[in-house]
Amino acid sequence: MKIEVVKADYSNKEHARDIPYLLNEYACDPMGGGKPLSHDTMHQLVSELAKIPHAFSVLIYVDGQPAALANCFEGFSTFSCKPLINIHDLCVREDFRGLSLSQKLLEKVESIARARGCCKITLEVLSNNSVAKAAYEKFGFSGYELDPSVGSAIFWQKTLTNNN
Repeated sequence: MKIEVVKADYSNKEHARDIPYLLNEYACDPMGGGKPLSHDTMHQLVSELAKIPHAFSVLIYVDGQPAALANCFEGFSTFSCKPLINIHDLCVREDFRGLSLSQKLLEKVESIARARGCCKITLEVLSNNSVAKAAYEKFGFSGYELDPSVGSAIFWQKTLTNNN
């Protein structure tokens, strides 16, 4: 079995095809919301990612087949006064699970983060996604808190609708 881990090139036609394909596989999974991506997202995702200077994606191919994806964005830690990497999406296709591909994605993301002088890597995970949580803990991730007496961080969102 040949496993290839690559930082995606958004101008590469194969990568541009495989990024939305893998993200859609994730979106259709219950842990990704259980709904396919919109037609517009499928067709515009890579061109929109390419416009973001601090975005990057990592792909894994197993025997030439797209198997796993991480979409990442560089942010900034004001407390450390250094850049950080947020893993916005991390997914492994169902038929390639059990091959430690998540660990290989995380290794590549960490390598890129270190090369950029980042102080940390962040991500979100659903509280009931025990498989993902175990993979992240195995790699050294833990819940975020500044002081245990004030509690751990909770990820919140507010969806904005387009009122054009």
